[in-house]
Amino acid sequence: MVDFESIRPYRDDEVAAVLARLLADPAFLQTLLRFRFPRLAGPLGWLLKPVIAHRLRREVAGINSVDALQSKLEPYVDRVIERASDGISYSGLEQLQSGRPYLYIANHRDIVMDPAFVNYALYHAGQPTPRIAIGDNLLQKPFVGDLMRLNKSFIVQRSVSGRREKLAAYQLLSAYINHSIRNEQQSVWIAQAEGRAKDGDDRTDSAILKMFHMANKELPFEQALAELHLIPVSISYEYDPCDRAKARELRIRAETGDYQKAEGEDDLSIAQGITGHKGRVHVSFGSEITQPSADAKQLALAVDAQILANYRLFPVHYLAYAQWAERDNSVAVPSAEQLFSATELATAQQQWQQRLQACPAEDQPYLIGQYARPVANHYRLLQA
Repeated sequence: MVDFESIRPYRDDEVAAVLARLLADPAFLQTLLRFRFPRLAGPLGWLLKPVIAHRLRREVAGINSVDALQSKLEPYVDRVIERASDGISYSGLEQLQSGRPYLYIANHRDIVMDPAFVNYALYHAGQPTPRIAIGDNLLQKPFVGDLMRLNKSFIVQRSVSGRREKLAAYQLLSAYINHSIRNEQQSVWIAQAEGRAKDGDDRTDSAILKMFHMANKELPFEQALAELHLIPVSISYEYDPCDRAKARELRIRAETGDYQKAEGEDDLSIAQGITGHKGRVHVSFGSEITQPSADAKQLALAVDAQILANYRLFPVHYLAYAQWAERDNSVAVPSAEQLFSATELATAQQQWQQRLQACPAEDQPYLIGQYARPVANHYRLLQA
C-alpha cells in the first residue's frame, strides 16, 4: 500500500491535537493578531496573544472532525469572502450527481481564493467540499501547513530537485488523487497548470493530465481519466487584488528573462488575495468530460474549451480589450456599450481608470493584457 503520510490532509482523529498545537504556536497567534488588530499587534501583542488563544480554545472546544471544523469556520470564511467582493454567483452545480466524487480542474488566478470560492459554492449547494492540491512552496511556516491540511488540503511537492525525485513526487501525487476519488470517494480540486495565470491566459498543462494517469498505467489513458470524473471549473474575478504585482512581475520577466521573488512575497500575495477588493466573482462548473481523448494535448484543449467558454466577462474586460495593443481585429468582439447598461459601464470606466492610474506606466500594458486576454480567448473559441 502506498504511504501518503507526507502529503495527505489530516484525519478526523488528528484534528484535536493539531488545533491544540496551533493554539500554542506564537507565530500563528501573531499572524492572527496582525490580521485582526493590525494597529495593536506591535505595542500590545504580548497582552492580546493570550486573550486570542483563550477565545479560540473556547470556539474550537469539542471539535473532533474536519467537517465539524469546516462548519464552525464557514460563517467566518463567508464574511471574509463577502466583505471583499460585490457578489458571488455560480452556475453548473445542477449538473453534479449526488454521491459521485469529481476531479475539479480549474483555472488559477489566486493562491487561496480560487479553491475557497469553489468550496463556498459547493458548501452552500449542499455538496461535499473537495480535497485541495497546494504546493509545498506556500507552506514555509509550519502553522500554514497545519491550517491547510486541516482544511482538506494535500501537498504537491514542488520543491524537490532531481529527475528521480520529481518523478517519485508525481507518482505519489497521482496515486493519492486516484486513491481519494476511486477508493475514498472524495472529490479533488487542482489547478490546470502549476502557478497562477498571471497574464490572464488560462491554459491546461497536458503534463498535469498525464500525471493523473501515472497511478493507473494498466488502463488506457482515456479510460483512467474517464473514471476520475473530470469537471472543468472556471472562476472569474471582476478585479484581481494582485493585478499590479502580477503586471510588475510580467514586465520584469519580459525585460530580463527572469524574476526572483522577494522573501515573504507569497505571503503578501495570499493576504492581498484574501482581503483585497474583487468586485463581482463568478464560479462556473462545467460538464463532466465523460469521453476523454486518448491524447493528453487534445484533452487539455477540451478542458480549455469549457473553462474559456464559461469564463464570466465583466465590463472591465471589454474596456481593457479596447485598449489592448495585441488585440486581433479579425476576431469579432462586441463593444462594452453593446453589452452593458450606461450606468454599469460608467461605474466600470471610473474604476478601471483609477486602477490604471495607480499602476506605474511601464507596467500598464501588462495590466491591460491580464484583463483583455480572457476576452480574446472567449471570442476566438466562439468563432473557431
